[in-house]
Amino acid sequence: MADLLSIQTPAKTTTCAPSRPTREQIQTWFDLPLMDLLLQAQTKLREHFPPNSVQVSTLLSIKTGNCPEDCGYCSQSGHHSTELQAEKKIEVAKAIEEAKKAKASGSSRFCMGAAWKHPHDRDMPYVVELIKEVKALGLETCMTLGMLTGNQAQTLADAGLDYYNHNLDTSRDYYCKIVSTRSYDDRLDTLDNVRKAGINVCSGGIIGMGESRDDRINLLFELANLPTPPESVPINMLVPIEGTPLADVEKLDVTEWIRTIAVARIIMPHSYIRLSAGRESLSDSDQALAFMAGANSLFSGDKLLTTPNAGEGKDQILFAKLGLTAEKPKPTVAELSVDAMSA
Repeated sequence: MADLLSIQTPAKTTTCAPSRPTREQIQTWFDLPLMDLLLQAQTKLREHFPPNSVQVSTLLSIKTGNCPEDCGYCSQSGHHSTELQAEKKIEVAKAIEEAKKAKASGSSRFCMGAAWKHPHDRDMPYVVELIKEVKALGLETCMTLGMLTGNQAQTLADAGLDYYNHNLDTSRDYYCKIVSTRSYDDRLDTLDNVRKAGINVCSGGIIGMGESRDDRINLLFELANLPTPPESVPINMLVPIEGTPLADVEKLDVTEWIRTIAVARIIMPHSYIRLSAGRESLSDSDQALAFMAGANSLFSGDKLLTTPNAGEGKDQILFAKLGLTAEKPKPTVAELSVDAMSA
């Protein structure tokens, strides 16, 4: 194994290797024979994470539809004619009920998303209450609310938010073909505000939107070379939605998705690499390859924000079949007290 790894790894210079991958190195990994790439990725995973352990998250839409952004893949955009029914902000009590169900089903992180270009100041007390209530259940919290100012990011940090999701979506060059209502640098500015506030970053992309492999390489290069790489990296597969500009994009071969996951694992070894949108259409064998490629996180539940997702029951069967275990949610203060009294 050692000989294979040393032969197939991109050539090292005689000087100290750079701490971040170059674009050329990333391309070399992408071009490896698939089995060699999977071997390297699984080896890298086991250097930094327990084997066969998967972090499970649940995603809830807390405000659905009528988004002013024009993201070409999204059913929630007010620019597209989809069958999605817009909904106002969900009541806090309802969100907490869903969070309790998520924890009971094995999720350790509860993610909440709102179809906003950015939150207004009037929305912040509502968001802060959600964060505090969900954290009290012993769940990690994640929000995706659009662009954030520095002050808004700090407000979320003060409330105890663990993660903020803001995907780059694709490469800088291809981005203008997907979104026009916010720039690539707008996204990077939000990630910078989140990082400065001390919140963990969740940022990845969507593949299969008609982009080239060069675009996938450039996306991973951008993510891995952020000042600090994201702690969580979702690798989504496009779910074509009728009424959106990308409804008829030719489907990408699943092995390219696997390659993208594997390279992400190698170049961001300390990050959780998450299986996100598109997973519901995959076979158990495809998903097994994704875990072999170094994925160690997923969204569970019947749907993501608006798109279908593999249900919890299917995931339990899959985990049993593959010998995977879910990371356990953190106990609450009350649960710790009970454990202490029974000891």
